[in-house]
Amino acid sequence: MRHRGKIEATIANARALVVLHEAGRTLDELLWSALPAGRRRAPKRLADIPSSTPESTALSKELRRLGFRFVGPTTVYSAMQALGVVNDHLAGCPARTTG
Repeated sequence: MRHRGKIEATIANARALVVLHEAGRTLDELLWSALPAGRRRAPKRLADIPSSTPESTALSKELRRLGFRFVGPTTVYSAMQALGVVNDHLAGCPARTTG
């Protein structure tokens, strides 16, 4: 990684994580607190998958308030997808029913 801002953000995020833990909270607890209420309809096409949601926007704001950087709503939503907080597999995808 050669982008100075991202390097500095990685250091700032590590510090923010330490502060979060010192406050008795965990990152996984914070991430899962953004679990969408209720079930959402499965997307039928890739174009139906949003790039961010109200939940990812709220989580992004909370992370920034805690000192995390490079955590915009789209990045946060991508993390929520990767971590399984949201299931954006297309309708009919075998992976949609696993986990």
